[in-house]
Amino acid sequence: MITLEGVTKRYGGQAVVDDVSITFGSEGVTSLIGPNGAGKSTLFGLVGRLITPDAGRLAVDGMDVATTPSAQLATVLAVLRQDNQVAARLTVQDLVEFGRFPHSRGRLTVVDREHVERAISYLDLGPFRQRFLDELSGGQRQRAFIAMVLAQDTKYVLLDEPLNNLDLRHMTEIMRLVRQMADDLGKRVVTVLHDINFAATWSDRIVAMRDGAVVADAAARDIMRPEVLAAVYDTSVDVREIDGRPVALYYG
Repeated sequence: MITLEGVTKRYGGQAVVDDVSITFGSEGVTSLIGPNGAGKSTLFGLVGRLITPDAGRLAVDGMDVATTPSAQLATVLAVLRQDNQVAARLTVQDLVEFGRFPHSRGRLTVVDREHVERAISYLDLGPFRQRFLDELSGGQRQRAFIAMVLAQDTKYVLLDEPLNNLDLRHMTEIMRLVRQMADDLGKRVVTVLHDINFAATWSDRIVAMRDGAVVADAAARDIMRPEVLAAVYDTSVDVREIDGRPVALYYG
């Protein structure tokens, strides 16, 4: 389990994550939703040790995030940030091989290469393996990054806004892959999403944040209620049942 106990992060005296205590990892797919500035990406950064908390404790399967060696933590937890800073002239093959670095330290073994091949195959990237990243479409590039995470072979996967800058078709494609990773491979995926309907469609659980705090945490269907969403987004939200699924309608 990913466990947070009283975790707080402040910038300039303002708490962007405010005394949060929560656990992740029992469900296949958990989505974090909330307005801009709610603290969702900061929470990810804290779990992935990209950001240092001002208070509280974080642990992954009992390992203290603050003290566990990075190489050890990276064998159980993979984090895909929304602002991936990698060289555009890397090939898909090169990128996916980076996912094995916590295990191989740069010297790929037969087992490492098997993981790389499985990830490339699972994401249907075989025809693109020698393409450079800047030669790919946005959807193909995001699939390549997810393949890198998949090759890392961790129990927990954190995806920070994986649908950012994608069109509707590629958004659906990525979320279908995320769902399959959880169902087929047993991954425990926690993802930040802006689109609440995508969150409701593909997630088992939704955690809603506002002003640095968790304001709702329940099964996806239970979050999709007008009074809950209005409290999260401070705007009127209508929820309709369409083909047996709750759909949020909001008009600004």
